[in-house]
Amino acid sequence: MKKIIRVILGVLAGLILILAIVPLLIPLQPLNDTRPAETYADPDSRFLEINGLKVHYKVYGSGEPLIILLHGFGASTYSWREVAASLARYGTVLVYDRPAFGLTARPMPGEWQGENPYSILAQPDIINSFIQHLGFEKAVLAGNSAGGTVAVYTALEKPEIVSALILVDAAIYNGGGSPAWIRPFLRLPQAERIGVLVSRQIKDWGPRFLETAWHDPAKITSAIRENYQIPLNIQNWDRALWELTRAPGPAAPLAGRIDELDLPVLVVTGDDDRIVPTDLSIRLSEEIRGASLVIFKNCGHVPQEECPDQFLDAVIPFIQSLKGGQ
Repeated sequence: MKKIIRVILGVLAGLILILAIVPLLIPLQPLNDTRPAETYADPDSRFLEINGLKVHYKVYGSGEPLIILLHGFGASTYSWREVAASLARYGTVLVYDRPAFGLTARPMPGEWQGENPYSILAQPDIINSFIQHLGFEKAVLAGNSAGGTVAVYTALEKPEIVSALILVDAAIYNGGGSPAWIRPFLRLPQAERIGVLVSRQIKDWGPRFLETAWHDPAKITSAIRENYQIPLNIQNWDRALWELTRAPGPAAPLAGRIDELDLPVLVVTGDDDRIVPTDLSIRLSEEIRGASLVIFKNCGHVPQEECPDQFLDAVIPFIQSLKGGQ
């Protein structure tokens, strides 16, 4: 019996040694085809430095209310292109690239001030900085997928700066990133080496993920595919995705705090969402006190892109109702 135990312990020790050494032997070649974010800026692009982070954004329209559009994972300001100008007829519209995405800078550890910009914990301050920069006191937050998670977290942590929420296929119940217990392991050199290599694989599986997000992938043009690939040419894009993966999350799951929300909320979703299943958006609308729900027919995870007319038909009356209540 003792001999068997020694053999088992020996095998385990060998496996641990392999796991500790082999990842460090994997070559991590630098990406030579990346460029500064400004290379891809549009004529209407702007940049604002927030706590040492250079954030890319665009502004449309004027006047109250301020409507901030928050994109999902792997997306950018580009994902709001079909609806931003139309919404700007009813107020000021701000779209910006969340840290790790779009044309916003990708700082590495030690290059930022204060909270880790890749963590959801830093997002309310980023949103508040934009609100103050544009001269407003509060904003309507419209968040798609993981952007919906940011919107809800901000409304919970800084309710004084959020006047209403528009939750677009929001990832409240099936989002949140890596579990807290695993994050210490993600900070090991071995995990970092593997994590960056895994992050680089988004260039391969990203297009498939994009197709999954649409009810009808045939509507995805070559221009749309190309614009979704642009952020994968920005300096440190691969390392930034890894930093996002291992960034700290909220102390408590957002799903358990939904009943704290006390503001107007519109929940919208496609009837064929294969990323955040439609049933979860229905559940969200039922658990948020007084929330309204609209389900778009023949539409997927990104209705603001795939079904912009349906999206605007639902969102514009909601915004008008807010203005009527001011």
